[in-house]
Amino acid sequence: MTGSAASLSFRLAYVPGTTPGKWVRIWAERFPDVPLGLVPVPAAEACDVLRDGGADAGIVRLPVDRTVFSAIPLYTETTVVVVPKDHVVTAADEVTLADLADDVVFRPLDDVFGWERPPGLPAVERPATTADAVELVAAGVGLLLVPQSLARLHHRRDLTYRPVPDAPQSGVALSWPQDATTDLVDDFIGVVRGRTVNSTRGRTPAQTPDSGRKPSAGKSGAGKTGGGKSGAGKAQGASGRSGAAQPKSGGRKPPGARRGTPRRRP
Repeated sequence: MTGSAASLSFRLAYVPGTTPGKWVRIWAERFPDVPLGLVPVPAAEACDVLRDGGADAGIVRLPVDRTVFSAIPLYTETTVVVVPKDHVVTAADEVTLADLADDVVFRPLDDVFGWERPPGLPAVERPATTADAVELVAAGVGLLLVPQSLARLHHRRDLTYRPVPDAPQSGVALSWPQDATTDLVDDFIGVVRGRTVNSTRGRTPAQTPDSGRKPSAGKSGAGKTGGGKSGAGKAQGASGRSGAAQPKSGGRKPPGARRGTPRRRP
């Protein structure tokens, strides 16, 4: 079974706009004997892929069905509006949903926002994909609201985008089926959460020093009595230093010592 310790393989699904590269690199360094395969999936199909066993875990967009899937939120993306470069909204650094009220705003079938009241004017027909909607924006037919990563993914020279602070946002999470939390899934959770190789929760923690190991000879009691820092060594050092404290030859003599034969008075 993929994702089990016996198979020594792990498959990670990811949706457009997400970037699992950092975690993949850490995995390769930490588990070089367990290959990690990347499975790109459309956002709308990610949960089906996980449910059907097409991947062991996935970087997906929220929400997911929490009665079926476990999920660890990773980050929330800024929502932007994609517009032609000569559109009036490009005069501002950011726009509001109210600023888009007179424009056609596309909602592709793979839209990642759960709109209660979609902004702008509805299009005659919903584009099949975000990529199709971007092409329509470039044709000057309408505008498109997407997470910033998707605006970058579908970048065109004739288009730009502006943040929309009051629009819904898209959350990204690591998710997997609740009934399929394998050892390798737990290992990847550790990578995502930043556990170190010394973590006690990991399956391959770094070895820790044996607390019951005998001290080395250099630090043992015998070393202190017979080594360079032993009592004998200190005595020798004191003896060596005592020589420096002795009066030097020709130096000042102690009080009471004869200084020489006194001269007689004439």
